[in-house]
Amino acid sequence: MKIGVFLPIGNNGWLISTTSPQYMPSFDLNREVTLKAERYGLEFALSMIKLRGFGGPSRYWDFNLESFTLMSGLAAVTSRIKLFASVAVLTIPPPIIARMAVTIDDISNGRFGVNIVSGWQKAEYEQMDIWPGEEHFARRYEFCTEYVQILRDLWDSGKSDFKGDFFKMTDCRVEPKPPGKIDIISAGQSARGMQFAAEHADYNFISAGGINDVSLVAPHTQRLAAANAAAGRNCEAMLLTMIIADETDEAAMAKWEHYVAGTDLEALAWRDGQAAADVKAEATSTVGRMIRSDRVPTAMLRLIGSYETVAKKLDELAALPGLGGVMLTFDDFRVGIDQFGQRIQPLMRSRQHVVEAA
Repeated sequence: MKIGVFLPIGNNGWLISTTSPQYMPSFDLNREVTLKAERYGLEFALSMIKLRGFGGPSRYWDFNLESFTLMSGLAAVTSRIKLFASVAVLTIPPPIIARMAVTIDDISNGRFGVNIVSGWQKAEYEQMDIWPGEEHFARRYEFCTEYVQILRDLWDSGKSDFKGDFFKMTDCRVEPKPPGKIDIISAGQSARGMQFAAEHADYNFISAGGINDVSLVAPHTQRLAAANAAAGRNCEAMLLTMIIADETDEAAMAKWEHYVAGTDLEALAWRDGQAAADVKAEATSTVGRMIRSDRVPTAMLRLIGSYETVAKKLDELAALPGLGGVMLTFDDFRVGIDQFGQRIQPLMRSRQHVVEAA
């Protein structure tokens, strides 16, 4: 099972709370986390793209770095870990991203990939007058399909004459071509999103919710497996996971309860108002899960407990059919990445090869 880190490119990470650790994003923070992740043998690091936060008392995600720029800097200071940057496809034409990706792939010596973000929060785009309208909700994966096809054309041959509903290339050129494959990631949760991932991506992020209940993950890996079978490809499932650890289960759970007590309900309400704009969203989609989620600081699977408990749960995930890996977040990234590398990973049967190599 691959393990990666979801970098804290936005303020306060992935806890929508006023009582969780409060911090601003910076290159120094992300460099420290990424270098530690590399030192502990993690396989990849990914940064999201967010163009407008949720506000509220915590000013959740109101402060963000830019994903490709950040990963370019990290590519120059790392040597082994794979790096993924995210593109909001409505903001940058695919030939520009193709060239940016080739540049970072060169800086990293072939350790780069691209995360395709279709766009669900229209305020991000309305503020720049580039929102296509409500029809984007229904056609966003058709848009992404054309986008990725152009990327593949340019990376494979250096040229694209693609003609579609959204893009028309005319002898479009991007050289040099990358010497190896640049992987594509997506995060579709709906049936259509998983179809897109199965047909065009190498990895797809899934999210299960709940606390320490690994059984909640299987239905999502099974849905992606069915989409893979229909597409005749193998897109690997990557699970979004938060770790909140301490010396004992009770101490770790006390942290979580403290964060829950400070849940930023204003920020959640703003987020959910944006999600509700997609009136036809499936219950399994990203926005569908947001609207139906509990009023807690994060909806992703939480592994909360002692170092031994978290290691055991991660080993259970490693044994789950169809799960290719997990992408970790932490309540406090500086502390959490060390807890994982020094206290949790050495206890994991599934990661003994990594511990021994280190």
